[in-house]
Amino acid sequence: MGDQAFVYERMYPLARFLYETMPNYEVAGYALFAVIFLLSAFVYKLGFAKKLSIGKNAVIALFLLVGGLGLTFLALFLPVVEGLVIAALILILYKIRLWREKRENAASH
Repeated sequence: MGDQAFVYERMYPLARFLYETMPNYEVAGYALFAVIFLLSAFVYKLGFAKKLSIGKNAVIALFLLVGGLGLTFLALFLPVVEGLVIAALILILYKIRLWREKRENAASH
């Protein structure tokens, strides 16, 4: 139990929460992977996505899946999920500001 407590103390909050509340470690790992993949896809969509064909979108999704696997291992002891949440919030604020500026420019012309 001492080693498990030491590992939990070193984990970042979301990973620790998942590993403490899920029924077993395997489910917690898949849940962490799903969170990272969904946040990565959301950040990609907000900041970098362009109109692409279905094939190109499938390739991007494949790379997001492979990259998410690597990030899942790093997320245990590094703030990967927290960084993705902050990136998403910054991009949301940017999109809101951009939308407001376009709306104001359209109203003034």
